[in-house]
Amino acid sequence: MTTFGIIGAGNIGTAVATAVIGLGHEVVIANSRGPETLAELVAKLGPKARAATAQEAAEAAEVAVVSVPLRAIHDIPVEPLAGKIVLESNNYYPQRDGVVDSLEAGETTTSGLLQEHLPTSKVVKAFNHIGSADITSDGAPAGAPNRRALALASDFPDAAAFVAKLYDDLGFDAVDTSPLSESWRVERDRPAYGVRQSKQELEANLARAPRTV
Repeated sequence: MTTFGIIGAGNIGTAVATAVIGLGHEVVIANSRGPETLAELVAKLGPKARAATAQEAAEAAEVAVVSVPLRAIHDIPVEPLAGKIVLESNNYYPQRDGVVDSLEAGETTTSGLLQEHLPTSKVVKAFNHIGSADITSDGAPAGAPNRRALALASDFPDAAAFVAKLYDDLGFDAVDTSPLSESWRVERDRPAYGVRQSKQELEANLARAPRTV
């Protein structure tokens, strides 16, 4: 059993929380409005979940999931996530996040920006190119025909291996596109973004992705 600290209780954060609880893990979940606003969600998630502040979720986490708008990543606690695996599911939307020149120019990635903010953590790009509802409904047993595949990327092999196993446990094939600097291949508006694809199809879509869009 692993304790997941979920920082961001939107659609993806909630779906990942639901999914990992289904595997028997525990969840400490936080949003930007305070734990008292999460009472209904925690009741729905069940006894393996509790609400907390972002600081408390980061402290409690053995593995963290950051699923917040890009503009909010600098609010993520740094010290309590030192040495921990941090899954990052964000996508860059200029109309929501403001224009980020380094992303527009293809000089960095959203995961890279979080890794800069969390220099002692092990950031992994994960769960960013699947609809939230599909996380809990689209998995299939290993070896199933046309099993859906999900991409990941990290600069840390142990962190990448953790996410690959998590994907498999949830019913998805994993495609590792490490290092983290290559995580742009699965970002918004690339061929692999938001579509259901097998492992072979995902590998092809990652290979043909344009660096800037």
